[in-house]
Amino acid sequence: MNKIFVLVIFFSFSLVLHKTHSVDVEVKNSLIIFLAKLSNGVQPGLSWGWIPSSDPCKEHWQNVACDSLNTTVTKLFLNGQNLVGTLDSALLCNTKPLAASLTTLALDDNNIAGQISDEIGHCNQLTQFTVSYNRLSGTLPESLAALENLKTLDVSNNQLTGLIPNFDFSKFDKFNVSNNKLQGPIPNTNGFVQSNSFLGNSELCGDPLANKCPSSSVTADEKSNNSKGVSKNQVIIYIGYAILASVFVALVIFKICTKNKKEDKMVDAVNKVSAVDESMSKISAASSEFKGGLSKSNYSVTFSADDESHSTNMVSSSLVVLKSPVVNGLKFEDLLKAPAELLGRGKYGSLYKVIFEDGMVLVVKRIKDWAISGSDFKQRMERLYQAKHQSVLPALAFYFSKQEKLLVYEYQQNGSLFRLIHGSHRGQAFDWNSRLSVAARIAEALAFMHEELRTEGIAHGNLKSSKILLNKKMEPCISEYGLMEIHDQENQTPRKASKAGSTSSAFKGDVYGFGVILLELLTGKLVQHNGVDLTVWVHSVVREEWTAEVFDRTLMSECASEERMVNLLQVAIKCVNRSAEARPSMNQVALMINTIVEEEERSTVFDPQSSMSLI
Repeated sequence: MNKIFVLVIFFSFSLVLHKTHSVDVEVKNSLIIFLAKLSNGVQPGLSWGWIPSSDPCKEHWQNVACDSLNTTVTKLFLNGQNLVGTLDSALLCNTKPLAASLTTLALDDNNIAGQISDEIGHCNQLTQFTVSYNRLSGTLPESLAALENLKTLDVSNNQLTGLIPNFDFSKFDKFNVSNNKLQGPIPNTNGFVQSNSFLGNSELCGDPLANKCPSSSVTADEKSNNSKGVSKNQVIIYIGYAILASVFVALVIFKICTKNKKEDKMVDAVNKVSAVDESMSKISAASSEFKGGLSKSNYSVTFSADDESHSTNMVSSSLVVLKSPVVNGLKFEDLLKAPAELLGRGKYGSLYKVIFEDGMVLVVKRIKDWAISGSDFKQRMERLYQAKHQSVLPALAFYFSKQEKLLVYEYQQNGSLFRLIHGSHRGQAFDWNSRLSVAARIAEALAFMHEELRTEGIAHGNLKSSKILLNKKMEPCISEYGLMEIHDQENQTPRKASKAGSTSSAFKGDVYGFGVILLELLTGKLVQHNGVDLTVWVHSVVREEWTAEVFDRTLMSECASEERMVNLLQVAIKCVNRSAEARPSMNQVALMINTIVEEEERSTVFDPQSSMSLI
């Protein structure tokens, strides 16, 4: 009897101990069901190790991170996984152990539908919630604003509607609700969030957007104040400010009008240039008018015959149209009058999609603070246009002033190589032969440009997969070649572009950037993910002789040649050598890749399986 009692105590203690140091069964089941709904029943979790009999932390479920003790799930990284199902945030956040531990939920760059449920507020430890580039609808629940630990919220590029909750914007490191269908006044941001976080919502109004709210629009905060009888005094004060401002503006206009005719002409010319710069600074705001179908004249500059006589040398002639039938006869005013949509902002400038009345679609790259003279810039652009290659996207026109430079390109509707690799091209097959072909085309184009522009020392300077665009035939085209400063891609050290041929290290910077693109093609992984650098990770895996673990599982599942993938990996590793001098030239890289392509073609011709299929 005593022995039985001891055994019962022992097993009870073992069960408690096991439960204490393992992830709760309820949590495992919730995660598996959550993923099943996200993937519309396809069950990618099976290949990720998400099975009920295993432990998410101890067995290291793919795309799951745990606490330091490996007892609780803290982070889910499901971005860029081609998920096409429905979001059920209530399932996660109603699972109490998970709701109490989950700090990160990343679902960006998928094709997920559904709504963000009010139960998201139960996940009160969330610090990062990102669901950008999906198909989510419905409203932003008020419970999101109640998450005190939330530091990152990115719901951009969805189909969300309704009002923005009254967030405490001071706590955010990143906040982005752009490119949705949100409506009404923006709550007071107190200057903590910039306008680009709200762009692309045609019915949003108020600071920091240029689109001011009508007097009848009030935020939830203002409604609360109205109930306390405060708003009437505020209205009176604002009216007073408006009257004072009107009087001041009238006095300034009167002073200007009384100037002599010569000064008036000078002021008119200066104002015209200011209007142009201001119009370009508001192109991003024009995206709202573009999406909302409002008048495009709100942010355009209109020229009269008298205006043109004063400003043609300062504005119109500054748009240099290169020899291209695509934009024959294009004028700078045409760019300003057309509605524009902000496509993105980067370290060195902004990108806009401009749509004309005749259906022509162009892209305008806007660069600020480039320390280059107008004559040098013009000479550089014309030289780049002369160095033509079918896989390099040429600028069709350019504009330059002291403050900024603009370049006009043909719009490529199939997006970038980055999107193709990392999952935003829904259902687009990207097999081994396609990836090898892309690598060969880019290498050949870069080798050509390096050789053609070696004397001038003009490299790409900022080569990465997002700069490789896909044309109508899904063929790669290098965009933005030779813009801004030249950088060593490995250490990101800026160097001014040189006219002389002494910038060989700049070309080696391009080689490094190309090597990183090769690693993206081979691994399917992001360059930076959860603080881990792709080149460092690849080196560590290869050093441990786990080379097969490097490759994208999609490539392995299609039985692509591991030998030729290893050969391409070796090329990539040579390209990303920390020593610039040790890296090969792009001519050498192109030759090595062409050798791999030839081997692949020979193996296809003499493949016994292929021969059998022909019998």
